[in-house]
Amino acid sequence: MDGSSLAGMKSCVIFDLDGTLVDSLSGIAGSLNRSLAAHGLPQHSEAAVRSFVGNGLENLVRRAAPAGADSALIGSLIRAFKEDYELTWAEGTTAYPGIHGLLGELVKSGHPLAVLSNKTHPFTVAMVRAVFPQIHFAMVLGQRDGIPHKPHPAGALQIAGTMGAAPENCVVIGDSTMDLETAANAGMEAIAVSWGYHDRERLLAAGAAKLIDDPSELPALLA
Repeated sequence: MDGSSLAGMKSCVIFDLDGTLVDSLSGIAGSLNRSLAAHGLPQHSEAAVRSFVGNGLENLVRRAAPAGADSALIGSLIRAFKEDYELTWAEGTTAYPGIHGLLGELVKSGHPLAVLSNKTHPFTVAMVRAVFPQIHFAMVLGQRDGIPHKPHPAGALQIAGTMGAAPENCVVIGDSTMDLETAANAGMEAIAVSWGYHDRERLLAAGAAKLIDDPSELPALLA
């Protein structure tokens, strides 16, 4: 790579996890439905669960629970989900086609990589380590107590600060309107992907200026 390429390269590439790097819908839906069934509540199709994903576990459970569910029920469902998901997530989680090759190419070309997820921090770290054991990520952050989740910019800005990158030299890559909002709130560029939980029409309607349909399209946008 020549010096001009290095000069124009993003100094921080922040990936969303679920719906961007990994297809985890089957695992999430399974744990959610088993938790609902254990409480005698109706279950949901994977298509419905897809629409519930985003903004963290509490919001996922609230969207899946019956209208008017009280805080005690929501808390119990969250605990049940965590217990189930801890044991079963690996069975329903896989990297999207082309992602392993993409990440390997980006690492080889010198792009600093990070992950920022609204999944709880322990699950985020465990999933990244299990699915991408050969890929070096400079930082991996999930949802933690006391830290606002996306689309609040706190996590993205923490990553940028730790990596010594100015926000304007960072890019957020994700599959949801929430990722677009996170990038805007943090003063970062956004690149949307169409293979995740929000379809391309929804992403375009939310103002996505850059939208890719295949992982192989990304390196050219980061050069």
